[in-house]
Amino acid sequence: MKKERIDKILGHMGIGSRKEIKEFAKKGLIKINGAVIKSSDFKVDPESDIIEYMNSVIEYREFIYIMMNKPQGLISSTDDPRESLVIDLLDDYYKNFKPFPIGRLDKDTEGLLLISNDGKLAHDLLSPKKKVGKTYYVQVMGYVEEEHVEKFKEGILLDDGYKTLPANLEVLVSDNISKVNLTIMEGKYHQVKRMFGALGMRVTYLKRISMGELLLDLTLEPGEYRELREEEISLLKRI
Repeated sequence: MKKERIDKILGHMGIGSRKEIKEFAKKGLIKINGAVIKSSDFKVDPESDIIEYMNSVIEYREFIYIMMNKPQGLISSTDDPRESLVIDLLDDYYKNFKPFPIGRLDKDTEGLLLISNDGKLAHDLLSPKKKVGKTYYVQVMGYVEEEHVEKFKEGILLDDGYKTLPANLEVLVSDNISKVNLTIMEGKYHQVKRMFGALGMRVTYLKRISMGELLLDLTLEPGEYRELREEEISLLKRI
């Protein structure tokens, strides 16, 4: 990794603003490889140099990977002056990394939401060329039957003339309110609702339960989150 200014690195780790870090350096609170540095523009390699602040070693992290069970009522965005955001639920420590949701869930949709600052991973997970399946548990007004399974396999023509990629529909319960699992390979605006709407059905509940091989942690209550485990990160990076 190329060398970076120490104030940029410590700021990335949430130690303080550049102005504050400049003062910390002047006070002799920052050490690099055991030596006190007095200049906040001193350059270091965070992967090989030992960085200390107030005699505590700072473990540098470039990326964070968070799984959230998104609750209803929040927007999957980093900036909206009128709405509450999923990012608002994160501790300040994680906000320092400037994370963003990887893919969006509608305001009234629950479930698995990945939040990270890893742009490459986000691109890979969201690119239709990668064909990463996103599975949703859906409750629908109306009888969903085997004939609909075939229609989803063929792709659904949406209201704007776009024909979706083939999708896998698993019927769990066919009733006045049917319960299904639906796996899609893309993420058009309100896609799941529009796919069922094209068949004259209305979605009443929607929850994402997986992305690729990553499953929603069912111990997470809506609004709760945790960092991904190493094996979960590996699953995603195999894509």
